[in-house]
Amino acid sequence: RLTALVEQARANNSDLAIAAARVAEARAQERVARSLLWPNLSLSGQGAEARSVNAFGQPTESFAAQPVFQASYEIDLFGRNAATREAARANAAAVAAAREAATLSVSAAAASGYITLLALDARRQLLAETLTSRSEALRLARSRAEAGYTSQLELRQAEAEYQATAQQIPAIEAAIARQENGLSLLVGDTPHAIARGDGFAALAVPPVPAVLPSELVRRRPDIAQAEYALAATDANLRAARAQFLPQVRLAASAGAVISSALGDPISIWSVGGSILAPIFSGGRLQGQFDAATAQRDQAAFTYRKTVLTAFREVEDQLAVIDRLNAQEQALMAQRAAVADALRHATNRYRAGYSPYLEQLDAQRSLLGVDLALIQLRADRLNAYVALYQALGGGAPAA
Repeated sequence: RLTALVEQARANNSDLAIAAARVAEARAQERVARSLLWPNLSLSGQGAEARSVNAFGQPTESFAAQPVFQASYEIDLFGRNAATREAARANAAAVAAAREAATLSVSAAAASGYITLLALDARRQLLAETLTSRSEALRLARSRAEAGYTSQLELRQAEAEYQATAQQIPAIEAAIARQENGLSLLVGDTPHAIARGDGFAALAVPPVPAVLPSELVRRRPDIAQAEYALAATDANLRAARAQFLPQVRLAASAGAVISSALGDPISIWSVGGSILAPIFSGGRLQGQFDAATAQRDQAAFTYRKTVLTAFREVEDQLAVIDRLNAQEQALMAQRAAVADALRHATNRYRAGYSPYLEQLDAQRSLLGVDLALIQLRADRLNAYVALYQALGGGAPAA
């Protein structure tokens, strides 16, 4: 069920659909930039038919047409257009990597949300079982009070503890409903009940992946995104530098003049070229170059920060998992002690050696420890999800 939920989120999530549209836009912009390296071909045609009066007062009709085929091409002597194309290509790759990062984030959110949902189910089941035991304790306290073996104080304490447990169940059920609604939105659907698998206890703890630090840079899509963004800004810097150099353009056209006044069509053609060299632009070109330089520096620092953040996130999750394992061992030992204390308090209360308050305190302590165990196990599973996300998922980024 967890795998199916993650796959549904990857297929139908609205944020991923937006990311896919951004990838399509970036690839279209790459095709636009690639077109600068090819000649521009066009065909135009002009035609007219006219009726006029000549000098003798007689009407005359004439027809004229001029189809023209035109071609123009910019010789990329200094690599400006090639750099623009490389920038667009790197930007498209960066957007695709951002989509992979979003996919990884949505997958992790779906897994964590499902784990949290099952943990809430476990808390509700524990509270329901506790409420049953509280009901039995309340029945026993009422019968003892009616028989005169105990005072009304113990009866009221049992009633208060029963109601204190009962009021927690609606809060847990509301949290379950909110969690299901959140998961429904995540998988791109209207709010509905989420199908469960075998329960919280059936979730297996995954192994810690063995990933070398050098592999981490290759696996994480956000690092790939920062790397491609750096390459794009570097190409933009080269294009901005080429703006200071001359631009050479070639142009040619060929066509014909067709007219009723001519016996035969007349062919026309032209070939030419132009050189455009910037002389004075009021600081515009220098400003563009400085802006491109600053953007390249920003991308370089962003890439460095992204790599360092990736290493920190992995180390953080490894430390959390290690400490949670130690915490679980201590909590299990505490539960054994509290359960034994409850057994002794119950026996002493039934034998009349101690008041009901001792048993009540032991019951509260055991419920608190059991709830803490459920939360700790959920935190540990979510820490594994966060670790896999920090490692870049299950496969290297494309």
